[in-house]
Amino acid sequence: MKLLEYEAKKVFSTYKIPIPASTLITSVGEAADACKKIGGSVVLKAQVDVGGRGKAGGILMATADDAETVANDLFTRKIKDLTVKEVLVEERLSIQKEYFVSIAIDRSSRSPVILFAEAGGVEIEATAGERPDAVRSARVSPLFDEVPGFILRYLTRGCEKEIIPVISALYRAFREKDALLAEINPLVITPSGVIAADAKLIIDDNALARQGITENRDLTEREAEAEAHGFSYVELNGSIGVIGNGAGLTMATLDLIAHHKGAAANFLDVGGGAGSERVMYAVRLVASVPDVKVIIVNLLGGITRCDEVARGIIAAGVSQQVIVRLAGTNEAEGRALLEGAGYRMLDTMEAAVAAAVLEASS
Repeated sequence: MKLLEYEAKKVFSTYKIPIPASTLITSVGEAADACKKIGGSVVLKAQVDVGGRGKAGGILMATADDAETVANDLFTRKIKDLTVKEVLVEERLSIQKEYFVSIAIDRSSRSPVILFAEAGGVEIEATAGERPDAVRSARVSPLFDEVPGFILRYLTRGCEKEIIPVISALYRAFREKDALLAEINPLVITPSGVIAADAKLIIDDNALARQGITENRDLTEREAEAEAHGFSYVELNGSIGVIGNGAGLTMATLDLIAHHKGAAANFLDVGGGAGSERVMYAVRLVASVPDVKVIIVNLLGGITRCDEVARGIIAAGVSQQVIVRLAGTNEAEGRALLEGAGYRMLDTMEAAVAAAVLEASS
């Protein structure tokens, strides 16, 4: 789950990472007082979960004289189609130099990797492309609680020494908060020292309960419903609803749909041993996606009984055509139930997918 900037900065500050003086506001009327509290020129930052918000008009400068006007402008904007509900009023920094530091999981080595660049800000991607020597990276063994000194010295050679404890603290936050990404861009040098001018923190969804987070805000309404039922569910952009049991079989169904020039609307794995009620909820969930024209149910009955699956499909009673391929335990009983209720059941995954793609294109 992605934290908003002010939330990430609050976490970073508990690890002694310096952050700017700031106040969070939720209405225009709070802007002037927030500006006076901070003093001098301020920056108003829309707290929206999108990248590139600065270029999209989500970061504006203000003073005590025009704080309310600027805040009103920001609250009435849409930043990449997102409504601004919270604004961070932050001191305007006197920046002498910008750096970039990021810690993420390198899946190939199954370890954290630290990226550090002697240039930060919105053009970091361009800098990495044009001057690859300006970006340094180092993998850290997940067994290490701290970043070894030789890695810190390699990453920050020639830079201000104050940066070293910030990277060390960011790594501790990354580990202890079960993060997938912890990033400061830019990490700036000011007359008063080093400060995290921006902050990103993405927490592993599987660790939310351990971190005391009860709601995953990144989930759509359907994804939240799927999670409540224990489904593995991902929304896609096609018109063919997909229900399988087991990640491998469900992925194979999506691959075969693409091979036949179709487009899946979702990935839904009901898991092993799904009973009729569980299957009913799965079918109804997929059918609720507005663009779904047809649903393919592709299940192998081991501990999952085909007759239970059939009862769940029938009980769902959705308007879209449901094309079924079942094989395994109680297959004959499941086939009889579906055929008796007028459902289309095919013998192979290939045939079921081909029929679903044809139905979706008609």
